[in-house]
Formats: sequence, C-alpha cells, structure tokens
Amino acid sequence: MVEFAPLSLPWERRLQTLAVLQWVFSFLALGEICIAVFIGLLFTRFWFFSVLYATWWYLDREKPRQGGRRIQAIRCCVVWKYMKDYFPVSLVKTAELDPSRNYLAGFHPHGVLATGAFLNLCTESTNFPGVFPGIRPHLMMLTLWFRAPFFRDYLMSGGLVTSDKESAAHILSRKEGGNLLGIIVGGAQEALNARPGAYRLLLRNRKGFVRLALMHGADLLPIFSFGENDLYDQVENSDGSWLRWIQNRLQKIMGISLPLFHGRGVFQYSFGLLPYRRPITTVVGKPIKVQMIPNPSQEQVDKLHQHYIKELCDLFEAHKLKYNVPVDQHLEFC
Repeated sequence: MVEFAPLSLPWERRLQTLAVLQWVFSFLALGEICIAVFIGLLFTRFWFFSVLYATWWYLDREKPRQGGRRIQAIRCCVVWKYMKDYFPVSLVKTAELDPSRNYLAGFHPHGVLATGAFLNLCTESTNFPGVFPGIRPHLMMLTLWFRAPFFRDYLMSGGLVTSDKESAAHILSRKEGGNLLGIIVGGAQEALNARPGAYRLLLRNRKGFVRLALMHGADLLPIFSFGENDLYDQVENSDGSWLRWIQNRLQKIMGISLPLFHGRGVFQYSFGLLPYRRPITTVVGKPIKVQMIPNPSQEQVDKLHQHYIKELCDLFEAHKLKYNVPVDQHLEFC
C-alpha cells in the first residue's frame, strides 16, 4: 500500500524536500548530463563554447589536486540549510582543534551517498567554521568525477578535491596549518554495506591514510556520523550472494560501487530515491597527535592504525546511547 504525503505540508518542508531532490539528482545524474551537453554543443552552432571550455579545462587540469577552487557563495547557499533541516544534520565537537596544525580526518561510515560528510565539510549549513574556528575543511572524492566537464567546477566550489596522494600532499603540507582533509576511509565499497542498523566498517586493512598522516605530520581525527546508514534501505546483498559478486566486480572495473538502494518519493513515502527523514549526528573526536616521519616503517603505520581504531571505537561507545544505538551494538571491522 502506497503511503502518500499529505497535501497540507508547510512550505518549509516542501523546500527541504526540493533541496534534497536537487542534491540527489546532482549526485546521480548531473555529471552525465554535463558530459552530454559538452559533447552535444560541438554539433551545434554553439560549438565554440565547448572549445573555449576545453581550453580552460586543459589549462586548469591540475586544480582539483591542488586544493580545488572553493567558492564561498556556493558553500553558504541557502539550499544547503534547507537540505540540512530535512534530516536534520548536526555537528558535535568533543575537543578543540588547533588552527596551527593540519588534520587528516577519517570519516565513518560512507553511507549510500555520504550525506553527512558533504553537508558538514562541503557546505556551511552546520556552521563548521563557527564550531571549529580557523579550520578550513576539504573532502576527497573519486578522481573519476573530476573528469566531467562543468561538473568538476561545481564539485571544487564546495571544497571537494581528488582522492590521490598528490592532492593530499598539497593540503597537508601547507605550513600555515588550519587545514582539514576529510577521507571517507571505507570508500565506495563500504556503501554496499550501508543499511539501517549496520555498523560494519571497511577499516581493518585500510592504512594508506595513516601513512599519509605520518609522512606529513598531520594529526589524525576520527569522525563518526550516527544515522548515516539509516537514510536508505538496500536490496539484500550479503557476502557470497550473486548480487554482491556482481557489485564487487563492477566496483573493481569502474572504481565506483552501485548499491541498489531505495528510500521515499517526493509525493509519497513508500518508494523512491529520496532519503528518509532521519537525523544524522556527526561527532568529531579528539585529534591524535602525529609526528612527521617522511618514510614510516610498516610497524609504525600498524601501530598508529591500531591507535586510530581504538580512538574511533571509544568515540562510538561514548556517544552511541545518545543516538539510539543499542547498548550491545559495537563497531565491526572488515
């Protein structure tokens, strides 16, 4: 039975839904549309627009791995406030961050669309600059998306940068400090585990971010986003199933995962691609002090990695009861 939305909803809620709708559309289709427009213009009398942009694109090709090009007006756009209020999303601080230091923040979990990471680090909707004054956030995203014309500029405007070593080095080696680089450690593969009540993180063998922190002397910062996995249901794809096998193969070939997720619609609550209205609380843990070691040994990486996992577990255990996580639920690592 389809449950329809009431006709008498306040305009505030309608605007919140519209804000989330445009974001989901951007995430799922805007890149492909930008590519189609770029190619399509070449076969019209406006072909020179694509040629001019291609010239600009070539000259600007290194920008996504050189800190990007943040546009404050985009980050402060009122659309993001409405999107934040839809769930709602909130940011919780547990410790001060020193503006003279650089930080490499591990963000957990990925969720289906990484909603909490985007709103907290790529917009001003949760007042990140007010909560952490002097800290300038960036978020890594698959390099693949920065190959889409026009779309790449939109991504950079929010503070997104490519997910490669050169990009990380550019941000974490800034001498003035005050830079935070967010990495969703579980990546695209972890999205396949995203469903309500799931607390399984891909972290056990993911140590590259720890090595980066040691090489640049950037403090590690664990972040856990409670409620991130509750936004969508997902078709059953347990390990060993045929669907999971296909998804893993496609992820290895394409670099992106394809979770078969569903939520609610615009005018009804029973099915669709909009996320459910469920709260997300992003809790930022205390920083782990890291001394620079230009060429860290595997033993040093492993030791810091274990320390990071312990701090992340402590953060989860300290806050889980506040956000309706069962007392006997603990983080699982794979």
